[in-house]
Amino acid sequence: MHLKSLLKNSALRYGDRNAIQYGDRRLTYSDTEHKSNMFAGALIKAGIIREDRVALFLSNSPEFVISFFGSIKAGAVAVPLDQQYKATEIRAILNHAQPSVIVAEASALDVIRPLLPEFGCVKAVIGVSDEACDGTIGFDAFLSGGSAEETAFEPSPDDVAVLMYTSFASLKPRGVMLTHDSFVKEAEMSARGYRQTQQDVMMLFALPMFHVFGLVSAVLGSVYSGSTIVVIPGTGLSIGSFMAAIEREKGTMYLGVPFIYSLAVDLAEKGGLTYNLDSMRIWASAGAPLSPSLAERFRKGYGREILDCYGLTEAVSHVTCPDLDSPVVPGSAGRALPGWKVKITDDAGHEVPAGTAGEILIEGPVMKGYYKDPTATGQVLKNGRLRTGDLGRIDASGNLYITGRSKPTIIIKGQNIYPEDPESVIASHPGVKEAAVMGIGDRVRGEVIAAAVSVREGCRVTEAEIRQLCGDNLAGYKVPRKILFIDSLPRKKNGDIDKETLRRELSLPPVFPVP
Repeated sequence: MHLKSLLKNSALRYGDRNAIQYGDRRLTYSDTEHKSNMFAGALIKAGIIREDRVALFLSNSPEFVISFFGSIKAGAVAVPLDQQYKATEIRAILNHAQPSVIVAEASALDVIRPLLPEFGCVKAVIGVSDEACDGTIGFDAFLSGGSAEETAFEPSPDDVAVLMYTSFASLKPRGVMLTHDSFVKEAEMSARGYRQTQQDVMMLFALPMFHVFGLVSAVLGSVYSGSTIVVIPGTGLSIGSFMAAIEREKGTMYLGVPFIYSLAVDLAEKGGLTYNLDSMRIWASAGAPLSPSLAERFRKGYGREILDCYGLTEAVSHVTCPDLDSPVVPGSAGRALPGWKVKITDDAGHEVPAGTAGEILIEGPVMKGYYKDPTATGQVLKNGRLRTGDLGRIDASGNLYITGRSKPTIIIKGQNIYPEDPESVIASHPGVKEAAVMGIGDRVRGEVIAAAVSVREGCRVTEAEIRQLCGDNLAGYKVPRKILFIDSLPRKKNGDIDKETLRRELSLPPVFPVP
């Protein structure tokens, strides 16, 4: 099966059922099929051909789902992106992806428009909630140019369907190529792991569709199952508004990141639980480590377990999940889902005994590789086995425990950040000699960014200047919350900055507890 047939089959099976609810808007499965056909037809009319990229700078919305499936049906490759990116980040990603079409909301278009003269590859710019102006066309107007008839394009399972940009530096982008086969298999495995059916109501809140956990596990798993996806629209909504939506819509499933569960726990502990959440049967977390203490606080406040899952973009979404029929093991991300294999290996790549820590290795429908980067692909992908760069151990019952990371990724509210992004921006300040960025543990956000900055002799640099510089060039979640000035940064023998020594010198706490 491929992604085109995934939606088509659900439209045939669940046609009049609501697929997406967004405020007062309702799209049935038939509506979603027809509108995505129209989008595909309009793309083809605009000159889009097989393997062209369609960049989606969209928040969670019906337009995202229509554009995503429409791109697939036209034979194009969908490229979901964070609409919070600043010009520096957008320029780097567009240079790498070379999209033929950009679909964006008004806030992202304000940043993208001045960059368009640099990108002759772009044939069309489609604005959501934006009338045609400055070379763009409104979403509804573009959609009306296509036919609701099914396109002739038939993808093969090994065709690249989606290009997802992952935790490597956004200023040096790394795109993960994911195939139709990988997406459909993971959607099926996720849905079966959660025992998802057409009776389920998936609540989508603060989990972006440009994130694999949101796109594959929440959205595509629901499409596979015929479930209804209730999108809580807008930004900055309170956790109380989310709980009220669960009560109103009789939600049954929520997939989120630990940050949202921390807010939920604070709500229950401060004011008591005043919402009827009896309809909920699945609360799951991924994207960042879930601390046992947070899981216990949620259990006390809500009387339910959080299913802590483990996954990564290169593996399409989550690959482990606690068994629904067994007690949750504290601190564990559960066992491998059927269809996946998870092993722990030593530095030489040999599998280690149960209980021994090492690097997590995954086998299953993993990525095809990194776009335009065969060297990086070869470093992590060998004979269908994916080296994750994450550290962990597996107990005798097969439960996975995450113990650390060998790659320098920082995870804030489920968003992956590569230190080189803020480091390179800070180092561009004329008064900065060098900078090092690290993640430090935070009870609510999981991690926050700390920056150690060495200033050039005779220069004066302030915290406000560093924050302003980062805020002008990076998405808000990449701006350091803690800035420390230091005379010089410690070095390893090979000349690299020694961040562990620096962490100790500055008395910064580790992200993962020391065993």
